[in-house]
Amino acid sequence: MNPLIQLRKAIPLIYVAIGLGSFGVLSAVRAVVPPPDGGYPNFTTAEGQNALKNLTTGAANTAVGWRSLFTNTTGSFNTSVGAGTLVLNNGDDNTATGVAALLLNTTGADNTANGTAALLNNSTGGNNTAVGSFALNSNSTAFNNTGVGAGALRSNTTGNANTAIGVGALGSNTDGGGNTATGTLALSVNTGSLNTATGLAALQNNTTGGDNTAIGAGALNFNITGHDNTAVGQIALQNNTGGFNDTATGQGALASNTTGENNTASGAGALFNNTVGDENTATGTGSLLNNTASGNTATGFHALLNNNSGGANTATGRNALLNNTTGSENTANGQFALGDSTGDDNTAMGFQALAANTTGNGNTAVGSNALSQAVNTGSNNTAIGYQALINGTTGSGNIALGVGAGNPVTNANNVICIGTLGGNVSNSCFIGNIYSNVQPIAGTDPDSVTINSSGRLGRGNVSSRRYKHDITPMDTASEVLYALKPVSFRYNQQYDATQTLAFGLIAEEVAEVAPGLVGRNPNGEAESVRYDQVNAMLLNEFLKEHRAFVEEHRKVNDQGRKIQKQDATITELRKEIQALVAHAKQQDLRIERVSAQVEPARGAQLVSVP
Repeated sequence: MNPLIQLRKAIPLIYVAIGLGSFGVLSAVRAVVPPPDGGYPNFTTAEGQNALKNLTTGAANTAVGWRSLFTNTTGSFNTSVGAGTLVLNNGDDNTATGVAALLLNTTGADNTANGTAALLNNSTGGNNTAVGSFALNSNSTAFNNTGVGAGALRSNTTGNANTAIGVGALGSNTDGGGNTATGTLALSVNTGSLNTATGLAALQNNTTGGDNTAIGAGALNFNITGHDNTAVGQIALQNNTGGFNDTATGQGALASNTTGENNTASGAGALFNNTVGDENTATGTGSLLNNTASGNTATGFHALLNNNSGGANTATGRNALLNNTTGSENTANGQFALGDSTGDDNTAMGFQALAANTTGNGNTAVGSNALSQAVNTGSNNTAIGYQALINGTTGSGNIALGVGAGNPVTNANNVICIGTLGGNVSNSCFIGNIYSNVQPIAGTDPDSVTINSSGRLGRGNVSSRRYKHDITPMDTASEVLYALKPVSFRYNQQYDATQTLAFGLIAEEVAEVAPGLVGRNPNGEAESVRYDQVNAMLLNEFLKEHRAFVEEHRKVNDQGRKIQKQDATITELRKEIQALVAHAKQQDLRIERVSAQVEPARGAQLVSVP
């Protein structure tokens, strides 16, 4: 049965109780004389049976109606109009208009009751205002309440500083304080505190929830225990029951939220179907409309519209992450960015960036149409620039930097394209504006670039003592070069389309005789020959040969000098021999002359002998 009808049927019982003498004659009081028929001293007006019957020193009271202000003795400045109004009052500055208004008030002051049974049970409460039948009907000791409308704050007993405007507004509130309800049935079953409801049925079912604000018909309609929620807009946060710290602005925003916490929705239908998801932020019509997950942020018309269980996503822009349902930890910034994705850990910034990504994970696209055109299911791709990696489909681990970079790449993996189109070749790297830039290693500035198996680039031509230790002469270490086998060869077709004849060494063969002269891949396999080291070893062998040649040349020179000296000696000896020969010849001539002289003399002697 309607509670207002029930109270109307109960009113005669109150009158019966009054009529049975529950208010006995006070022995020490003085009734107005003559009996009430109009104006009296001390600014007093009484009209009606037993009106102001027991007044003593009270002044400026007005009582009109049966037993109005009946027990008032010293109370002043009261106005009572209606049968039984302020019947037990002895307080000051009360105004009661309507049958049984402020009926049970005793010492409460500064109350205003206008309507049948308004503030009926108030006893000591003060500064209350009730306008409407049964408004603040049960209030007894509470202060500073305002109830305007039939049944407004009807059940309030001890709750303070409440304001209820509208039929049944805050109708069930008993001890909750600081509530404001404006609108029919707003906060009608509330017992919590510090709630604000404006609009038909706003916070209608709230019981113990506190610090809620609802503005709009049906806003926070079913909230029961949730607290610190803010709903602005028709049926905003309508179904919230126990969720707290939610903010909904817009028609239907967070309308289905029940226990989700710390959500913020701004825009018609934003986070409309969220029920238990927490810490979501949706700004824009239909953003995060179907979400039930947590930690999502959507800004823009229909951003993350179809997200269901995906969490920790961020979407900014019209239709950003539009069809994401279960993907998590995605970031989309731009119209239609990641519009069809359900993958995880993707980042898209720019118009239609990653627009066609479906199940790919860990992709990053920055720039209009980056990674956008083909139905992409690849993962861990990075595209930065207008239409970068635009045709990628199933390829993964690709990196493209620059306008149109990586355009030919579709299903290849681990392709790097920087400032150039590149090609659909797995495990490749393309960098623009290098081949066309002629810069020989000349002078003192240019240097070579090296790369290790982990992809680290660096200057290669460094030889300062600052970078070295354990420096010792090479000695015989370079003699291993004599065991190497230089060959001619051609690289495989996929590495050299020209099939140009090349010369060099085979890394595996070098590793057998000189392991330190080969570079190895991460698997430990021989991959390259350290030709720079070979060059240094060749220099060592050259220097060794040069030193040997110089020594041999020295020896030859020394021998030559010896020979020259010997030649000089021989020449000298020849001269001496020639001199001796000449001398001998002279001696021979002398001897011959002497002999010639001696022979005739010897013959003469022989002739003269007898």
